[in-house]
Amino acid sequence: MNAKLKVPREKIPWFPTINYDACIHDRECIEFCKNDVFDWDEALGVPIVARPNNCVLGCDACAKICPAEAISFPPLEEFKVTLRKLIAEAQQQAEPSRSTEAAPAGGH
Repeated sequence: MNAKLKVPREKIPWFPTINYDACIHDRECIEFCKNDVFDWDEALGVPIVARPNNCVLGCDACAKICPAEAISFPPLEEFKVTLRKLIAEAQQQAEPSRSTEAAPAGGH
């Protein structure tokens, strides 16, 4: 069986981190991101990662367009290792239900 395993998005650590010491508060990240990841914190006058789970897995385009290089993501290799681990965990959790479903009633 090759069923697609679903890892809940909130378990996948792929989202931007803002270095506020480097940030120039130009709102480029907010204007650029079409997935509504960022908001502007009026009280602090800075962008914030308001909806991290809206970030597309593997996308780091906002970091590339940030003129101050104030946005970062986990290293891609680290992300791949973590994702493989999460998929393996999902497979382990799915296996007991698969074997139960596959077993015929009455042991025949």
